[in-house]
Amino acid sequence: MEKTFVVIKPDGMQRGLIGKIISRFELKGYKLVAMKLIHVTDEIAKEHYKEHVNKPFFKALKDFITSGPVVAMVWEGKDAVNSIRKMMGKTNPMDADLGTIRGDFGIDIGRNVVHGSDSLNSATREISIFFSEDEILSWDCDIHKWIYEKQLV
Repeated sequence: MEKTFVVIKPDGMQRGLIGKIISRFELKGYKLVAMKLIHVTDEIAKEHYKEHVNKPFFKALKDFITSGPVVAMVWEGKDAVNSIRKMMGKTNPMDADLGTIRGDFGIDIGRNVVHGSDSLNSATREISIFFSEDEILSWDCDIHKWIYEKQLV
């Protein structure tokens, strides 16, 4: 099963959207295997957004992600990276389809409520920044027999 990384950003926290966002992934059939409420440090922000460190918008990005608590999560399931990215919608909420998280809850690109890994490589890297291996649980989700045509290992 594929794992992906998702963060409910400070704006999603402040707006009380945690339950609504988690519920969407659960209802789709993805399994939550790790979650924590944290305050992102400057060091974590620099590592997480390392491809943007030398870009003009990096300071604003870092200042925002460190401005309040976030919910960091690891979700598991079939094609989790691509499917969860679709569920989140385009990065700019004004371009995101209604029915997606960003399309339903966002207006401004700088306050787009969630972050999700954009590839398997990114997911592996981002998960390792926020979670140790022993914080990621392995457990049997009984409803998967009703979601997946055949049991996935």
